[in-house]
Amino acid sequence: MRIGILREEKKPADRRVVFSPTQCKRICKDFPELEIFVQTSDVRCFRDNEYAELGIPVVEDLRECDILLGIKEVPKEKLIPNKTYLFFSHTIKEQEYNRELLREMINLNIRMIDYEVLKYDNGNRILGFGRYAGIIGAYNGLLTYGLKKQLYSLKPAYKCIDRKEMEGELKNIKLTNERFLVSGKGRVGSGILETINLLGVKEVGINDYLNLKFDYPVFLNIDVMDYNERKDSNPSEFNDFISNPSDYKSSFMKYAKHTDVYIAGHYYASGAPYLFTRDDVKSPDFNISVVADVSCDIDGPIATTIRPSKINSPIYGYNPLTESEDNFLNKDIIAVMAVDNLPCELPKDSSKDFGDNLIKSIIPIISSNSDIIEGATICKNGDLTENYEYLREFVSS
Repeated sequence: MRIGILREEKKPADRRVVFSPTQCKRICKDFPELEIFVQTSDVRCFRDNEYAELGIPVVEDLRECDILLGIKEVPKEKLIPNKTYLFFSHTIKEQEYNRELLREMINLNIRMIDYEVLKYDNGNRILGFGRYAGIIGAYNGLLTYGLKKQLYSLKPAYKCIDRKEMEGELKNIKLTNERFLVSGKGRVGSGILETINLLGVKEVGINDYLNLKFDYPVFLNIDVMDYNERKDSNPSEFNDFISNPSDYKSSFMKYAKHTDVYIAGHYYASGAPYLFTRDDVKSPDFNISVVADVSCDIDGPIATTIRPSKINSPIYGYNPLTESEDNFLNKDIIAVMAVDNLPCELPKDSSKDFGDNLIKSIIPIISSNSDIIEGATICKNGDLTENYEYLREFVSS
């Protein structure tokens, strides 16, 4: 079985890769039935010679490979017929901009296995970059707070060689009695806490956060049922919330009154209440001065996130009165960090983390017809699979 590692060709350039050179070497050792070929690239975070030095062939043409692995969507003109591909296809939600890509994969008899829907038996996702989005997003939130309050400055994460250098910058942070609110307890939320915990900031419970004063910095980590409640005041319950989101309203404002920095790492489902609205931001009870929106749903549950920001320009201001963009350094303007491709800031570290999970859970079954692989197969044999039949109208129209 020959595996080809694709170069990333979607624009803007993405420097990540599914496997580092040492991970490729490890796969070849642990799975001798597999051969790995790496497509040459001048943008990848690991250089071609780093693979070649470990005996991994670096080639231009991957047509002799059976399975091709990348990160982002492969341009449709670069697809090779009759192959198995694994990447984030961004098609399962009927994304209009990838309609032609899905059509072409069907036409070319490609088997498309999407990382996003590779799941364990319990329904949890196997792969993703959420952890590193959280790690870097929290760092960017701290960077933003330092600039907003003119307390300290940090080197941007994307200018750091690796995570170790980025974390070394945390020694420059100066805090007094700030309150940090983190939403989400999944991969993203856990990544956020990895960075926050390096500061030595004390975690507190909801009651203490809402009712006590502190002379040192603290943080609170809340989950979905901590900021949603039934409109009729009946007991709130997670399964009921999932089934009947319209019966619920946000209770987020009770936290906003006591928060300086809000780092959003939650998952938001369509139909759920917004955490806070534009009218909420106008309230005198809205005390948040910095929003680091790692989840980054534009014009969605976080009213201050009106556009994504860029890695090299991660911060913009939100003016509550005009409901528009403004200078984040100005008084009463909320500083917003909403970079939507955060893992790209530390491509080596995020690639290694992704590759470790891929090796652990997917490589041993990559050529099989296991339920995990089949459940993530969007199309094969020139047609959509049963699980993704709902995309029929999408690809036909």
